[in-house]
Order: sequence, then C-alpha cells, then structure tokens
Amino acid sequence: LQKGSSAVVPVHIVNEESADKTNLGFIHAFVAAISVIIVSELGDKTFFIAAIMAMRYNRLTVLAGAMLALGLMTCLSVLFGYATTVIPRVYTYYVSTALFAIFGIRMLREGLKMSPDEGQEELEEVQAEIKKKDEELQRTKLLNGPSDVEAGPGTAIPQKKWLHFISPIFVQAFTLTFLAEWGDRSQLTTIVLAAREDPYGVAVGGTVGHCLCTGLAVIGGRMIAQKISVRTVTIIGGIVFLAFAFSALFISPDSGF
Repeated sequence: LQKGSSAVVPVHIVNEESADKTNLGFIHAFVAAISVIIVSELGDKTFFIAAIMAMRYNRLTVLAGAMLALGLMTCLSVLFGYATTVIPRVYTYYVSTALFAIFGIRMLREGLKMSPDEGQEELEEVQAEIKKKDEELQRTKLLNGPSDVEAGPGTAIPQKKWLHFISPIFVQAFTLTFLAEWGDRSQLTTIVLAAREDPYGVAVGGTVGHCLCTGLAVIGGRMIAQKISVRTVTIIGGIVFLAFAFSALFISPDSGF
C-alpha cells in the first residue's frame, strides 16, 4: 500500500506543475503578442486603411472585412511559426531572440530619424490607394448597371440583404488589409513569437491586439490617425522588442510551454 500511495503522489505533483507551466506559457505568449501587435500596428498602413474607409463607408462592414483579413493573417503566421518547432527549441529560441534585437534596433533607428509628422505621408498614400479602388468600383457599377436593370427590381432588394457583409466595401476592406499586412513587421513578429511561445497564446493575443487597433481606427477615424505620433509609437516599439530580446538572458529556452 505504501508503494502504491508513494507512486500516486509524484504523478499528481507533476501534473499540477505541468498545468501551471502551460498556463504561464499561454499568459506569457498572450501578453507578448498583444504588446508587440499594438506597437507595430498603431499608425501602420492597415490602421490608416481602416480609419479612412470607416469615414466613407459603413463602419461595421469595414471592421468585419479588416478583422477577417487580420484574423486569417494571424492564424497563418502562427501556423508558419509553429511549423518551425520541428527544429530543436534551443535554436529557434536564440534565433528569434536575435530577430527581436534586430527589429528593436531597426525600429529605434527609424523612430529617431523620423520627423514628428512622419505619418502624414503614409496617410496620403493610403488615401490615394483607396481613391483609386473607389474609382474602379464606380466603373464596375457603371458596367454592371444595365444587367441589373434587365434583372428587374424584384431581385435587387434580396441581393442587397444577402450581400450586406459580402458587399464590394467588405471585399475592398479585406483585400487592402490582407495585402498591406502580408510581409509586414507584425506578420513577421507573429511568426517569430509562434516559434518560441505557446501558439494558442500568440493567436489569441495577436487577434485581440489587432481588434483593439482596428477598432480604435474605425471608431476614431481620421482624427486619431492624425493625432497619433508614428515617431513616438516606433520608438516605444523598438524598446518593447529590445526588452523581449534582453529577457532571453534571464529565461531558459526550456521554460514556457
């Protein structure tokens, strides 16, 4: 009996330690993901796209299109990062740490070189891009106009109801956001984080971070876009990235999830 009882207790302790370790890994990954996404996305191209489109079109449609693109991109990035876990963790951990240090130094250099009104150029670029898409949309409507008339008024009303969230505006918000996000710093950061942290924590934290930034852009619109100092956000972002790189000196590669 003593043998049996002594065998059960260590297993129970190991299970508790494993659960605590998993929870800490998830929380650490969540906090890391949400913080780097916020400092990467505030004042970024995708932020301006959501802000400007929300001024012109239905905010809910713009938010739905942008969030679908960002959610899909976050999941893809986490999958790319998680795929690298077949490599021994000690290598991915220190490679990702080096990348964080490079990102941090680069962001600090960019931020210190920026002028206080640096974001205006990107804002104007996004405005021109959206204007171009609007013109293409108007041309498409003109070309499709006669066929809609032939179809008769009876089919037009149900079509609008069914396509409320799959409207051209939804597609435009989704496409512009997805293309702007592909290869962006936040995508690369999510891949790097997923390679070294708990992938579920990174996925949830990244998605929440995108929700906060995009929601702020949609609600505040151009006013917030003009008030945000891209220079300040970039410098803070550089410090955050360097802090994650510096933390590797105190955290073992085997810790976490």
